[in-house]
Amino acid sequence: MGAKNSEIAMRLHQRPALYIAFALSCVSTGNAIEPISTSIAVGMAAALTGLLAIYPNMLCSIHECCQEEWIAMNSTGLKETLEGKLFGQHLATQVILKAVTGFVNNKKPKKPLVLSLHGWTGTGKNLVSQMIAEHLYRKGMKSGFVHQFVSTAHFPHADHIDSYKDQLQQWVRGNVSSCARSLFIFDEMDKMHPGLIDSIKPFLDYYETMDGVSYRQAIFIFLSNAGGEKITKVALDFWNEGKKREEIQLKDLETAVSLEVFNNKKSGFWHTSLIDKNLVDFFVPFLPLEIKHVRMCVKEELKSRNKKPDEDIVNAVVEEMTYFPKDEKIFSDKGCKTVEKKLDYHL
Repeated sequence: MGAKNSEIAMRLHQRPALYIAFALSCVSTGNAIEPISTSIAVGMAAALTGLLAIYPNMLCSIHECCQEEWIAMNSTGLKETLEGKLFGQHLATQVILKAVTGFVNNKKPKKPLVLSLHGWTGTGKNLVSQMIAEHLYRKGMKSGFVHQFVSTAHFPHADHIDSYKDQLQQWVRGNVSSCARSLFIFDEMDKMHPGLIDSIKPFLDYYETMDGVSYRQAIFIFLSNAGGEKITKVALDFWNEGKKREEIQLKDLETAVSLEVFNNKKSGFWHTSLIDKNLVDFFVPFLPLEIKHVRMCVKEELKSRNKKPDEDIVNAVVEEMTYFPKDEKIFSDKGCKTVEKKLDYHL
């Protein structure tokens, strides 16, 4: 048994990545592993520190680290995904692609990237935040450097707001300290208690460092239904005037949306210093989806399930959705949000 143990230990030492993985498993599980004896496992774990000193990047070959092999912008992939799977959102596609790729390629940004995505439910805001994560981190949304907050889940009680502020600051500070290229996603901003988001204002500003930590490589994304009415009004005006929705430009909406959410007590951004100090880099409007876009969503969902396009099923799902205004029935009132469940029913 001793000769066998020595032979296995020698083979592991000759393959550092395997050695590290085995040692880590021994330490983390604390279980006896046959035919390697406990003494061999303990010895391997004790040698781990020295081995990592010799092979400093070896651990990152088997475990997610804040390095380029785990974090690298796939601009081509992001472009293809935005153009192929985000329907009816020409403004969001243009702004997100340029803003994110430009920021990541900038080696010396002067502040973090701050994006605020606005529009009715089901128009693609969550989808876009997932796309960014999937094309920036090797593990996508499962990356340890992606942090998602949902207002109703993480900050439910108004009387705990002071505690939430402290926790939020500690969470952002701690995670950026561990990895400068961290992504923070704040969902349901329109349900966030007024004043809470201001607690992270210092991290979004132009400071080079704060308490020795630089936040300039981080990305913050806010998702909100607030501003949806203004966006819908502009889209409807263009439709009534016989103009194509693709003619809508960012300048037609960005300022109006920022003012609306700033003055809305239920937006999460009410009189926030983030807007007052111009710390939000882009207010990205998501337009209401038309029937043709819902149809695209259904076909894409079928494709993702490896199902052939079935026009009868597509038509059934599209017809079950509800649209507004009542007479014209131009826009889906839930976007594509309920497409998945309706498709479950018809398959």
